[in-house]
Amino acid sequence: MPARRTPPSSRTAKTMGARGARPAADSAAADAPHGSRPEQVYLRLRDLIVQGLLAPGSRVVETEVATRLGVSRTPVREALQRLQQEGFVVGAPGAQQARLTVAPLTRADVHELLNIVGELEGLGARWAAGMPIAERRTLTKELKALNAEFHKTGRTAPIDHGRMYEADERLHRQIVVAGAGPRLIALHDSVKPQAERYIRMYISMLTSDIRASVAEHEQMIDAIEAGLPDDAQAAVQTNWRHAAERIGRVIEVAGERGSW
Repeated sequence: MPARRTPPSSRTAKTMGARGARPAADSAAADAPHGSRPEQVYLRLRDLIVQGLLAPGSRVVETEVATRLGVSRTPVREALQRLQQEGFVVGAPGAQQARLTVAPLTRADVHELLNIVGELEGLGARWAAGMPIAERRTLTKELKALNAEFHKTGRTAPIDHGRMYEADERLHRQIVVAGAGPRLIALHDSVKPQAERYIRMYISMLTSDIRASVAEHEQMIDAIEAGLPDDAQAAVQTNWRHAAERIGRVIEVAGERGSW
């Protein structure tokens, strides 16, 4: 089993200044440690895309981003190149970087992304199921509490979709952190935010399936608690495959977003 560690959260990046407060943003950028600005710009832009604040299909112009964040164009260019490599932004063949747009939300894309996440998290669950029994019991106690919170939040009116998403996210992340090594965690950190776009965008249309999700979580947790690696891995893969199917059906009805 690979060595386990708890990585720093990818959500710890701070914004580079309040909107409209250009001098403060310039000062923060100037005081940042050498080499940190591209990473800060990358994280900020990725969060805006994931949270839907940069809408699917919207233009991403290098100069406008630089002005908005109070940084030079160089870190913005580097951040956009990375975001394009990871699939968060796209450009027409032969287009210049200034013609980049936020990647659309499509049925084909959600099928690919969520099944990839399922494979990665399935490995984490497999390794978690192989941990010593005392560690498994501690982990599954935490997972059961998170699943109960997820279920309760999904049944409360009005539903707090943000809180429901966070409970689900913490449950899945706990499995990965408990069972995975640094390489798997790095891959998960790269792919999961892309899947998060879909879940956050469509979660309000998925609450009718809350009981199915809760039951699938219980199967994952039970397999880990019983020390059954094959069953734990299969249960996580099934959960994500079904999530892809559920969101795919929603997209079929509501339409793809940002796809022209």
